[in-house]
Amino acid sequence: MAVVLVGYFVLGTAGFGSALIIVPLLAWDWPLALVVPLVLLIDVPAAVLHTGLNFRQVMWRELPPLLPSVLLGALLGIGLIHWTQAEFLLLLLGLYVIDVAWRGWKALPTVIRPQAHAMHVSGFAMGLVETMFGTAGPVVMSWLSQRLQDPFLIRATMPMSIIGLSSIALLMVGASGGLVQPALWTSVAWLLPMALTGVWLGHKLAQRMAAAVLRPFIYGFLGLSGLVLCARSARGLYSFFAN
Repeated sequence: MAVVLVGYFVLGTAGFGSALIIVPLLAWDWPLALVVPLVLLIDVPAAVLHTGLNFRQVMWRELPPLLPSVLLGALLGIGLIHWTQAEFLLLLLGLYVIDVAWRGWKALPTVIRPQAHAMHVSGFAMGLVETMFGTAGPVVMSWLSQRLQDPFLIRATMPMSIIGLSSIALLMVGASGGLVQPALWTSVAWLLPMALTGVWLGHKLAQRMAAAVLRPFIYGFLGLSGLVLCARSARGLYSFFAN
């Protein structure tokens, strides 16, 4: 319960990052076959609450154009999900996220004009990474941080993407029979109130932050996310070459 509260407190504050905290910690004691669908099931209502709390700041136009590319990436991810060498893709992604976070931390001008190829590449990466690794949040945040300068608009818009990406992942998990575990729904019933409380508390904290404070917080956590992705990739690559 404490892990879930902290993870969704971070989500309520920064707009993303709950899975990067919750999945590794819960996986110490629980199997991933339970942890991943558990987080996905909690992500959706938590993201809906966050979106509702920040409804007027959500930039609704940013993400719908990405959906065709997201679906294409998700379809490819289904075919590559058992390809161990795809960990190299995760390493490249982590390095890219770190670069975006560094530029944002240094307040370098990173806002870009809409370009079809950049939009499609980002959407494709979101669908691919969410399907294969369940952690597309840093990819979405990297895209939004290059499109929006206001950190409050970034944190308000990010959870809207979580709703869509988590829903797609849930459909895939459900199709494979991963949502029929009785322990899963019992855990959701116990942990969902903690998640919603964490989102609300994080939202209250973010409301008290100035943009000058929220911006480095978001980009600092984005950089940490990139390091987590690189570490996860390094572990997978080590296992691959060791075997």
